[in-house]
Amino acid sequence: FNAQRQEIKAAFKTLHGNDLVDNLKSELGGKFESLIVALMTPPIMYDVTCLRDAIKGAGTDEKGLIEILASRLPNEVNEIKSLYKREHNDDLEEDVTGDTGGHFGRMLVVLLQASRQQGIQEDLIQSDAQALLAAGEQKYGTDEGQFITILGNRSNAHLRRVFEEYRKLSGYEIEESIQRETSGTLQEVLLAVVKCARSVPGYFAESLYNSMKGAGTDDQNLIRIMVSRSEVDMMDIRTEFRKRFATSLHKTIQGDTSGDYRKALQLLCGGDDA
Repeated sequence: FNAQRQEIKAAFKTLHGNDLVDNLKSELGGKFESLIVALMTPPIMYDVTCLRDAIKGAGTDEKGLIEILASRLPNEVNEIKSLYKREHNDDLEEDVTGDTGGHFGRMLVVLLQASRQQGIQEDLIQSDAQALLAAGEQKYGTDEGQFITILGNRSNAHLRRVFEEYRKLSGYEIEESIQRETSGTLQEVLLAVVKCARSVPGYFAESLYNSMKGAGTDDQNLIRIMVSRSEVDMMDIRTEFRKRFATSLHKTIQGDTSGDYRKALQLLCGGDDA
C-alpha cells in the first residue's frame, strides 16, 4: 500500500541519510523508473505532480488534465487544489486558465470548483434533458454553455437519470449528440464527464484499453491510471475491462509491455480474469 511505501521512504532516510526515490532514480531508467517513482508518491501528491506536468510541460497534456479533473471526487479536487498551492505557490485554477482556453477551459474551471450537487433532483431531470436537447440537436449551432453547466454541476446519479430521459426525448445517447455538436478538447472533456457519470471504472477500463490498443503504447497514460487507481477501484476496472473487451487487463498488459515494467504493472493489476 502507498502508506507503507511512505513509511519505507522515511525509514530509508533515517537509516541511510539520503532519499530512497533519488537512489531509485540513479539505479533505474525509462518507463520502469517512471512507474516506480510514481508508486513512491502519495496519491494526492501524485495527482498534483501529474497536473503540474500537464500544464507546465512542453505543450499542454490535455488528456492528463481531463482524466484527473473528470474522475476525482469533489473532496479530492479540493485536496489537490490546496496541495498544489502549497507545493508550487501557484493557484491551480489560474494555471489551468492560463494554459487552456475557450469552452474547454471553462469546463475545467467548473470541474475545479468541486461543487457538484448531491443526490437526484427529481424536478430537474426532465428540464435538464430538454435543455441539453435544445442546446444541441434542436439548435442551429450549439449552446456549449448549457452542456458545461449541466454536465459540470449535477451529481453522477442525477446525470444518469438525465441521460435516460434524454434518450427517450431525442432517440440519441447523449454521447452521440456530444460527438455531433462539439469537437476537440471540449468534446473530450464532456465525453469523459459523461463516461465517469455512467461508471468511473468503465471510464478507466476504456482509457487503459486505448492506451494499449494499436501500434505503440501510451505509457504516460498507462502508468498514471495503473498507479492512481491501484488502491481505489482496480478490481472494478478489471471487471469492466473483461466485460467490454473480451480479454483481461492482465493479458493486455502482458502483450503490450515487457521486462520489469510489465511485471510491476501486472502486480498492480493483480490477478488475470481469464
